[in-house]
Amino acid sequence: MTELTLTSELATANADSLDPLLQEAIALFQADRYDAAAIALEQLVEANVAMPAVIWHLGLVRLLQKQEEEAQLIWTMAMAEAAPEQLEDWTAALASILEAEAVHQKQRGREQSAWLIRRHLREVNPSSWRNVLHLLELELALEQFQPESLEELGLVGWLEAEQPSAAEMAHLETIIRQLIDTAPQETAVIDLVTAFIARVAQPKDWVDTLLQTAQRIWVKKLQYYSRALRYAELCYQIDPTHSETLLRLCGCYQDTERYEEGVALAEQFLSGTQTTLQRWIGNSLLLRGLMIRGGQWERVTATLTQMTALAETMLAEYEIKEDQLLDASVLAAPMFFYPYISDSPRETRSLQNRIARLYQEDLSASIKKQSHLYVPYPQAPLVRTVERQKLRIGYLSRCMRAHSVGWLSRWLLHHHDRDRFEIHTIFNQQLEPPDSFGREWFAQKSDSAYCVEGDILGVAKTIREDEIDILVDLDSITSDLGIGVLALKPAPVQVTWLGLDASGLPAIDYFVADSYVVPDAADDYYAEKIWRLPQTYLAVDGFEVGVPTLRRDQLDIPSDAVIYLSAQIAYKRHPDTVRRQMQIIREVPDSYFLIKGAGDSQSVQALFLQIAEEEGVAGDRLRFLGRDKSEPIHRANLAIADVVLDTFPYNGATTTMETLWMGIPMVTQVGQQFASRNSYGMMMNAGITEGIAHSAEAYVEWGVRLGKDAVLREQIHNKLRRSRQTAPLWNARQFTREMERAYEQMWERYLEG
Repeated sequence: MTELTLTSELATANADSLDPLLQEAIALFQADRYDAAAIALEQLVEANVAMPAVIWHLGLVRLLQKQEEEAQLIWTMAMAEAAPEQLEDWTAALASILEAEAVHQKQRGREQSAWLIRRHLREVNPSSWRNVLHLLELELALEQFQPESLEELGLVGWLEAEQPSAAEMAHLETIIRQLIDTAPQETAVIDLVTAFIARVAQPKDWVDTLLQTAQRIWVKKLQYYSRALRYAELCYQIDPTHSETLLRLCGCYQDTERYEEGVALAEQFLSGTQTTLQRWIGNSLLLRGLMIRGGQWERVTATLTQMTALAETMLAEYEIKEDQLLDASVLAAPMFFYPYISDSPRETRSLQNRIARLYQEDLSASIKKQSHLYVPYPQAPLVRTVERQKLRIGYLSRCMRAHSVGWLSRWLLHHHDRDRFEIHTIFNQQLEPPDSFGREWFAQKSDSAYCVEGDILGVAKTIREDEIDILVDLDSITSDLGIGVLALKPAPVQVTWLGLDASGLPAIDYFVADSYVVPDAADDYYAEKIWRLPQTYLAVDGFEVGVPTLRRDQLDIPSDAVIYLSAQIAYKRHPDTVRRQMQIIREVPDSYFLIKGAGDSQSVQALFLQIAEEEGVAGDRLRFLGRDKSEPIHRANLAIADVVLDTFPYNGATTTMETLWMGIPMVTQVGQQFASRNSYGMMMNAGITEGIAHSAEAYVEWGVRLGKDAVLREQIHNKLRRSRQTAPLWNARQFTREMERAYEQMWERYLEG
């Protein structure tokens, strides 16, 4: 340590000079009395006891007094007096003193002083990678880490140019694990991890850690997707046959619009599958890639047929065992796209209900071993640690943000009667606080708001400890974590509402709907009890509308032409509906069709242009638009349309609400399933029937009629404008009262047993 260095160096250099003043300086330094030690050391210098060690320690004392510039000046002036043959030894001596004191300060719990010394040591000896590693470790411990410091420290270059020692690699591994725990999304951290993995003897040992890191980043924010992708790609470089890597990277590619690579990885995963369950998951991933890309309907149909056969085999073969656990993805990913492809609710819901039951039974078997830690309702007794009059409602969703579900559900929280209900918002699959929209419309309108992510049992226990009475799920099968948590039934009453059709989980008590969107005849193929509200299962007070950026002249469309619009994601573009839309365009002279939405633009355009040609519609009557910069601009740009053409068998939902709010006539085809009846219910609750078609032929007829009849379009527009003041669809306050009555009745039924 420093005091030993100081004593031995001075004694060896000049034993006769160990006068009382020097002994006093040593004692003062050891006692951390730096002001007094500095005075004694300066007196030694003035007395010509100016061997280098005295100067080095004087500078060190000034550094510990936070007089950095003076310390640097003392050392610099001393070095300037060194003979050329002395410079190297003097530098090494100063570095040795600083290293020893940095260690000493850290041992005494003075990390800030240790960090300060090591920062100056780096200037004295920049080639000491041991010091650089300790410096970075201290920055992390002090929570002073800045990503740009990694580039400044030059660790990536060091790893690429040199082979660190085993001790250095072990130290660096500890630091990297800290970095990917605290700042995994930073580009500089990913660069360092990549360089480190290239030097690791067994890189495959890191695959699971890196995949978990990719997932953690993925659920943070959209702007981090490309960084999560880098971790997944690094795992693929390490082991291109690792099945979990293939699944994760495939999903990353699909969600970042790298469609071809996503499909290729799904096919690679499928080629290595050995079990029915693996093939079920692999085919669902392939289907997802084909659907997101758009325009691949022949392959989609073939893949779906194969998936259905695999599902039946899986349901027949699978044996529930305590030592194995199905992932929620067996339900979420495979079943998601069924309603986009066909309107067959009895068959689809039967399959989904059986898979959901299998998943829940499998999960229940696996947690029996942990019954001392967690027991789901209804086996668990109702616990209320504090007697309260208010019902405690919990909303669980990953979409309580600037998202379709967020835009629509916010009004329920806005109008809740806080004198009768205690509101808890649980931001699912989020590591960070919600965006400004989520804070304003959800967190700030709640009695409690928190983020959850991680293992389903931990999240379920958190919700249980929150003593939620009624847990309302807004995501259905769009969230793996949500499915798992709900299957553990952390609340006495559980409800699915809004985000999608019902999940089919036995743990869900109710699915909130209305008589339009889920007719009475559907009751027998739902696992949940359908709770129909008196008028509408959804209402809003309106939407924010921005300044439009679309003009007819910019699109080379005449001012007197009729404009049809369809703004939907690629996987809603069923070719049968596209064909009907082309038939409408063909029958309405001087009409144009605007097509907008996410997906592979080339595939979508190819689909539309091919069908247009087959139906005798010139390609120059179609306009393919990019996505708007914001939701308010998107809504403003809807006004360019004379008629909006809905999709089938999966209707619009948010887009339908926005279209009706903007007063634009629309055409929708009504089917049997929830997803094909949304627009129908919304139009009925907005007070219009014009444009509602109960067959494919009627869809074309309404489309042609609305295109040719300008007077009718104006009448519908005026009716929709007036409906803002009277229609149930635009009365969110009344809707909230109806939801609250439903909650109270659900709770009464629970208490009655």
